Amino acid sequence: MVMSNQVRTTSGFGVVKMFTVGVAVIGLLFLMMGLGSIVENVDSTEIVVIQSVRNGNLTWYTTPGPKFQGFGKVTTYPKRSTYEFDTQVRFNDGGHAQMKGSIQWEIPNDVQSLTSLHTQFGSPESIQTQLVEKVVNKAVYMTGPLMSSKESYAEKRNYLINWVEDQIANGVFRTIQRDVRVIDPLTGQEKSAVVVEIVQQNGQALRQEIAPLGTYNIKTSNFAIKEMPYDEQVEKQIQQQQQITMQVQTAIAESRQAEQRTITVEQQGRANAAQAKWEQEVIKAKEITQGEQKLAVAKLDNDTAEQYKQATLKRADADAGYRRAMMQADNALEKRLEAQVAIAQANADAIKNIKVPIVPTTVFGTGGSGNNAATLLDLMTIQAAKQVGLDK
Repeated sequence: MVMSNQVRTTSGFGVVKMFTVGVAVIGLLFLMMGLGSIVENVDSTEIVVIQSVRNGNLTWYTTPGPKFQGFGKVTTYPKRSTYEFDTQVRFNDGGHAQMKGSIQWEIPNDVQSLTSLHTQFGSPESIQTQLVEKVVNKAVYMTGPLMSSKESYAEKRNYLINWVEDQIANGVFRTIQRDVRVIDPLTGQEKSAVVVEIVQQNGQALRQEIAPLGTYNIKTSNFAIKEMPYDEQVEKQIQQQQQITMQVQTAIAESRQAEQRTITVEQQGRANAAQAKWEQEVIKAKEITQGEQKLAVAKLDNDTAEQYKQATLKRADADAGYRRAMMQADNALEKRLEAQVAIAQANADAIKNIKVPIVPTTVFGTGGSGNNAATLLDLMTIQAAKQVGLDK
């Protein structure tokens, strides 16, 4: 009987021990599971708010590192998020387009703004869908009527981007509508159109409402339009307008090319005329130079001839003077003798060549019979001597 009691006692002790170990294991498991609710690790890209389980107070952590949670409720907000939008835009000419793009938004880091956001929306998803998305869509919707479809893809493309981004950050514009007459770019006909204009004061755009994102100090950046397909009718108009624009640009380019060709031809003509003129000037200059050279040569020849003339005259005067002096010295005896000889020779030749008798062959009278030819020659000699002055 004693042994039986001892066995039961030993058995009861083992059960208690096992129960204690089991409770300890379960407690350890709960402790390990609870460690995730005791300490929260904050990432550098996040802002964390912990709501106390004891009194419901909110504690914000904006710096990275492990933070005490104390089994409180943890809500994590990314410091920066990207919203991908796909919304319709309607222009003042009735055309539609689907604007697709993205924008980044950043939550504030001051406790007051963070608490206001958290109590109003409760999560980053709610902030994006209930606040950021609606603000972006409204800004896109209010920007469309400020331009036509053609202006949205052409001359006012930059305005489209700037105005959407401006209204997202600062609130939608206050606008007015006016009925105007415009020229249809396709038909060229005048038509009525409603033009929406931004109301300004002192050069600043007035706002229809306070910017909702600015109320919570949410900042936006990097607004970008990835694509903006237009409806079918607008696409056709755009293609037609692009063709017209290309034709106009081609015509302008061709006109400018023609003008340039005209200018080139004119300038080339002027250049050719100038070249021809200068070529003539060169010829003229050459001819003038040659003429001047010939004139100079002629003058030189004339001067030479004049010198020769003067020298010849001087030599002739000298020779004549010499001859006069010689003739005065011997009364030109040598010349007179030469003349007498020449005359006598001429007379002799003349008598020699006479074919008939100079004197009759028969002489009647009492005188002597002399040589008549000799007598004639004597008479002719005496006459010649008198002519040349040899009888003196």
